[in-house]
Amino acid sequence: MSASSEPAMTVKDFMTENPQVLSRTETLDLADDIMTMGRIRHLPILEDGELVGIISQRDMFRSAAVAALGFVGDTQRALIKTIRIKEIMTENVVTISPDASVKEAARIMIDKKIGCLPVVEAKKLIGIITETDILRYVVER
Repeated sequence: MSASSEPAMTVKDFMTENPQVLSRTETLDLADDIMTMGRIRHLPILEDGELVGIISQRDMFRSAAVAALGFVGDTQRALIKTIRIKEIMTENVVTISPDASVKEAARIMIDKKIGCLPVVEAKKLIGIITETDILRYVVER
């Protein structure tokens, strides 16, 4: 698709398409299960098909007032079932276009100190690009 003589790879070349998503009304235990089983660190949050937030493993750790209280095992699990994603998600998510360069994506992540960028086209989430994807880009170049 890229016909230019310069090998500028775009976000769509390295993003993960159709990422796992959740709704803002889901609970943290579901997010935790998905992140653990899928070995992923970021979950875009959709409402009526539109991106309204993102939750990261860091958000999960930060929200662990549960852990700070010293709860473990079943007690901790019961408590995180009571916390809704909307209570800890990051709103006003920084996004990127699929046609942006990978270098631009990396620059935004560094400047904003974030680990991923949801990829949005015509207000629709089409993918996600993460630090791991950026590393893959560097290795493959």
